[in-house]
Amino acid sequence: MPDTPPRPGPLQRARSAFGTLVPLLWATVAVALLAAGAEVWRYILLLASRNEALSADAVAASDAFVGSAGTVAPILTVVAGALLILWSVRASQAAAERAGVRPSRSTRAIVLGWLIPGINLSVPGSVLSEIEHSALELPADLRPRPSRLLLAWWALWVGSVVLTAVVLLWSLRSGVQADADGVVLHAVLDVLAAVTAAVTARLVTRLTRLLAPVRPRRRELVLSVRPPAAARAARA
Repeated sequence: MPDTPPRPGPLQRARSAFGTLVPLLWATVAVALLAAGAEVWRYILLLASRNEALSADAVAASDAFVGSAGTVAPILTVVAGALLILWSVRASQAAAERAGVRPSRSTRAIVLGWLIPGINLSVPGSVLSEIEHSALELPADLRPRPSRLLLAWWALWVGSVVLTAVVLLWSLRSGVQADADGVVLHAVLDVLAAVTAAVTARLVTRLTRLLAPVRPRRRELVLSVRPPAAARAARA
């Protein structure tokens, strides 16, 4: 009976999730920026409609642009978010293994910390801070101090969560002015989502490299030792 191959460790599984997550995050950046552009175009048309009639083709193109980008962007965001949660669970386990300690949070606690409103303003940043702390091989009894990149990500994350709630509540309002303001809020949210996704890609890359630093390649050189010129002349 053939031997069962060993199960990949937390670090290998974290790197596997990383390989899919980062390209997906950069795709989210691109689509979110397109969605922001679509909202800006819609707002320009709304302003123009106050003074003149709009072309039916321009309105139809704008609606199609907003609809397409507004559909793809949330889907990419949800998929990237799910992969980010998966990566954070595996990276947390890998960081604990690297530090020789037990993970400070269970898988359930990490997942719920990302998803539960209110709690998700603090838990994700704390989880990533603990991963960074262990990856840097700092003492386990020392309180984690997030890096500037992580603090920037944390601020963007909180801003994105809060603004998403504001946009959802704003969509419950009705009226022309409420619709115009909603377009502006959607554009701002799309830009913020793009920036957050870009910083997330950088942060995930940094933490993964800290957990699994790339070893420098060694080059083997064959050297020939030749006798000095004087010794060669004497032998001649």
